[in-house]
Amino acid sequence: MYQPSGVKTSPALPIPDRMKAWVLGDPEQLLLLEKPVPVPARAEVLIRIDAVAICATDLEIIRSGSPASIEGGLPFNKNFTPGHEYMGTVAALGPDVDEFEIGERISVEIHAGCGQCKRCRQGMYTSCLNYGKPEKGHRANGFTTDGGFAEYAINHINTLARVPDTMSDAEATLVVTAGTSMYGLTELGGLVAGESVVVIGPGPIGLLAVAVAKALGASPVILTGTRNRRLAIGRELGADRVVNINDEDAVEVVRQLTGGIGTDYVVECAGTEATINQAIHMTNRGGKICLAAFPHDPVTMDLAHLVKNNIYTFGIRGEGRSATRRAMALMAEKRFDATKIHTHTFPLADLPTALRYARERVDDAIKVVVTNRQAGAIASAAAE
Repeated sequence: MYQPSGVKTSPALPIPDRMKAWVLGDPEQLLLLEKPVPVPARAEVLIRIDAVAICATDLEIIRSGSPASIEGGLPFNKNFTPGHEYMGTVAALGPDVDEFEIGERISVEIHAGCGQCKRCRQGMYTSCLNYGKPEKGHRANGFTTDGGFAEYAINHINTLARVPDTMSDAEATLVVTAGTSMYGLTELGGLVAGESVVVIGPGPIGLLAVAVAKALGASPVILTGTRNRRLAIGRELGADRVVNINDEDAVEVVRQLTGGIGTDYVVECAGTEATINQAIHMTNRGGKICLAAFPHDPVTMDLAHLVKNNIYTFGIRGEGRSATRRAMALMAEKRFDATKIHTHTFPLADLPTALRYARERVDDAIKVVVTNRQAGAIASAAAE
């Protein structure tokens, strides 16, 4: 039975020596294999994975490899377990860890920086200068280190947020998505109550950006997109006005709603050349644009307009500066209902089907969650 030296466990939560995990084979190939249960080191805990939400970036990693590998010119990362939007139960404590207790339900943050580079010392650990170098202490679970499409995973204590008893497993997996929106709106963007916000693109980050902006006192909050069902969900999450860009000119609507000057703030979550330029032309002088989507191709944009109008533009990578904890606080206080974007649930043993629903947007899937709550589900699938 699992009992590494210096690691604290509990008979109330027995841990096997080996676990089932989905790992990358070739591109677009996931294999269900058996691996040793990982051992937490100093300042780390072992988490029993209870639920994982699927992110569009997971689909990119399965197809092309992790961003760190691509950017570093490294080969496709085989034998790696993706999945980064997960929650679970603390199953074991690394040496001298006393910040958490075995049995606590937690949600995770993706990134733990190296703690020693310039960016980490500034609190910008999602921009760690040692990104992708675990030997330097950097972790980005599901990106550069094994993630949550498994029965167990290791997390640094700095990446954990306690889940209240009133929050379901599925809702807790959405904290990372809400935290990403929070990071762009507050830490990088400096949103304050009373400022106007436009969100472009009603995907998971965009919809929760609407919710977070409204909870923080933004007014008005405007959501643009092309899918009426998703725009309706945006209304439920707090959007004062929604714009279907197939029917209306988004830039013109925003200017009408802001007295002709444009919005204070745009969160761009679509990542196309057209929507990025819409963001530029709907932002007022001195306003801010947060680029939250990853364009697949180079973009030509009206840079002169940005410069002439003193518009600040920045990108975000993940959910830095402990934004997940602030998002968790809003969700725990029921300031918004993140579960409105949760559309489908599958057992972790049926991960390939869950990924297909997310990739092909079957039944207009928004956030697909896989759960490991059914005892033996993965083992049964492997036996078949």
